[in-house]
Amino acid sequence: MNGASNPGKGAALVVAAAAVVALAAMAGCALFEDERTSKGRKLYRHYCMHCHGETGQQAEGFNWEHMPDPRPRDLSESASMSTFTDEEIFNTISREMRDTSLQAVLDDENYFAVETMPTFRHTLSEDELWAVVGYVRTLHGGSLTFDIEGRRAQLESKFREAEAARDQAQRAMDAALEKQEAAEAAAEAVRGDDEDDDEDDEDDEEEVVLPEEDAYEREQERFDVARAAWENFSKRPRMDQVSRPDLTASDAARRALAKEGEHLYFNQYGCHGCHGIGDAGGRVGPALDRAGFRLNATWVYRWIRYPQGMKKHTRMPNLGLDDHDARAVTAYLETLRAPKPDKPIPPPE
Repeated sequence: MNGASNPGKGAALVVAAAAVVALAAMAGCALFEDERTSKGRKLYRHYCMHCHGETGQQAEGFNWEHMPDPRPRDLSESASMSTFTDEEIFNTISREMRDTSLQAVLDDENYFAVETMPTFRHTLSEDELWAVVGYVRTLHGGSLTFDIEGRRAQLESKFREAEAARDQAQRAMDAALEKQEAAEAAAEAVRGDDEDDDEDDEDDEEEVVLPEEDAYEREQERFDVARAAWENFSKRPRMDQVSRPDLTASDAARRALAKEGEHLYFNQYGCHGCHGIGDAGGRVGPALDRAGFRLNATWVYRWIRYPQGMKKHTRMPNLGLDDHDARAVTAYLETLRAPKPDKPIPPPE
C-alpha cells in the first residue's frame, strides 16, 4: 500500500454512482422522496395514474384515449401547472361534484367544472389529499409550499376552542335548567293540592325553551363541524354501513328517475370517464351497457353510495351521492340492456 490512487477503483465508483442516478431518474427520484411525497406517489398510482399517466403526460394512462373531451391536462408541463397554487390543485381534487350542464357552474371561476375528473373529498383524508398535491408538484419539477403543519394546528385549535365553548354552554344550560326546575317546584308548592286546578290547563302549556338551550345547540353544531374537520385531516371519511333501500316505484316514477339518473351519470358525476357504454366511455371500471341484466339494483345502490364500504381498496372514489341521486343513477343503470357483444371488451391492462 503506497497511497497511490487506483484508476480502476475510481472508474468503478463513477459507474456505480451513474447507475444510482439513472435508477433514481427511472423511478421518478423515489429514492430521495420525503415521507409525504412517497405517500402521495402511492395514492397517485392507485387513484390517478390510469387517467393521468405515470409521469403525468397526456396519452400515457391506459384510460386516457377512451375518455371524453376534455381529457386530462398534462401534469408534467411546468409552464401551465406552475400557474396554479397548491390550494387550487387541492380544491380541484376535493371539490363537491356539481352539475356541469348549468351555465352558473361553468362560469364559476373557483370551480373546476370538468365532470370526468372525480372528487376524492369523501375518500381520502385531508393529509392524504395534500400528499397527492405534493406529488403532482414533482411531476412538473415543483414542490409543495402550503403550510400543512400550520393547517393541522389551525384545525386542532378550532376544535379545542369549539369544545371549550360547547362545554361552557352546557354548564350554563344545566344551571339554567336547574334554576327553572327549582322555580317550578316552588310554584307547585305554593299552589298545593288544590282539587279545583284544571289539569287540561297544564296540558295546554307550551314548553319553555331557555335561551341557554338555544345557545348550547348552536355551540354543539359548531363543535360537530370542528371535530369532523379535525378528524378528517388525518382519518379517511367513513360512513355508516348503507342499509338495504326500498327501490320499489311505479313505472312512471321509475322512468322519470332513470331520466334524471342519466343526466347525473354524464353531467354531474362523470361516470362515463371510467365506465364504458358501448364504444364510448372509459375502461377503468367494468362496462355498463348490460348493467340492467348483470347487476342487482340493491347492490348497485349501496356501491354507489359508499364504494369503500363494499370493497375497501377499490379505485372508485366515493363521489358523495346522496340517497336521491344514488336511486336515480341506479334506475338509469337498470335501463342499460344492450345485446350480448360478439367480442367482449377486454379488461384493462
